[in-house]
Amino acid sequence: QVQLVESGGTLVQPGGSLRLSCVASGFTFETYHMGWYRQAPGKERELVAANTATGGSTEYADSAKDRFIISRENEKNTVFLQMHNLQPEDTAVYYCGRSYLWLRRPDYWGNGTLVTVSS
Repeated sequence: QVQLVESGGTLVQPGGSLRLSCVASGFTFETYHMGWYRQAPGKERELVAANTATGGSTEYADSAKDRFIISRENEKNTVFLQMHNLQPEDTAVYYCGRSYLWLRRPDYWGNGTLVTVSS
């Protein structure tokens, strides 16, 4: 069955960096667009970054531009989110999701990984 497993979330100080990973299984990874989303307490889940199946195109939320980088290694069925200059407002549960159509709501989600930015 389809599985998406995120990892890498932890407590980090403001200004710090983290790299999140999402390992996929149960489907042909290289045929799906992948995205990172986040949900902060009391807020809706929002897109952070996405890339196309081949990794050739990307999309970022304004809050992520110039700080976050999404990448993927199709041979390892893995998508990454490199985050720099993290701020308290980046605190959220981060989820990866797969989409067959570009920038459409994912049909499968991982269970999420918690990123807490605090001093």
